[in-house]
Amino acid sequence: MNKLFYPALFHKADEGGFWISFPDFPECFTQGDDMSQAYEMAVDALGLALTCREKEQQPLPAMSDPTTITPKPDSFLVVIEFDMLDYKKRTNSKAVKKTLSIPEWLNEAAMSMDLNFSQILQEALISKIQTAK
Repeated sequence: MNKLFYPALFHKADEGGFWISFPDFPECFTQGDDMSQAYEMAVDALGLALTCREKEQQPLPAMSDPTTITPKPDSFLVVIEFDMLDYKKRTNSKAVKKTLSIPEWLNEAAMSMDLNFSQILQEALISKIQTAK
């Protein structure tokens, strides 16, 4: 499952815009000048919190029930939709070398067409992953 949903509290900032906190991630804060930027920043901050926990092999917290969270008068609740695969594609472009075997005739045909093996494999893997969702 690549999509996760976590509640965030958007607080009105005195200087304008919003600052954002996450009930399930007490260490996670961000801010934005307007609603659109604040939401984008919330997605990125949540991604950083999730991937840090993943790298440290810490379990991800269960999402709090949004109906149990009562925002203060200067704030409101927004559920943030987070796509782990999309986030990793945007933030981790490190290449990994892979060795594979294909039939000789297929290699020769592809080489004669000047095909990019890496690009084709990436496209096929992305397509396969997306259909598996």
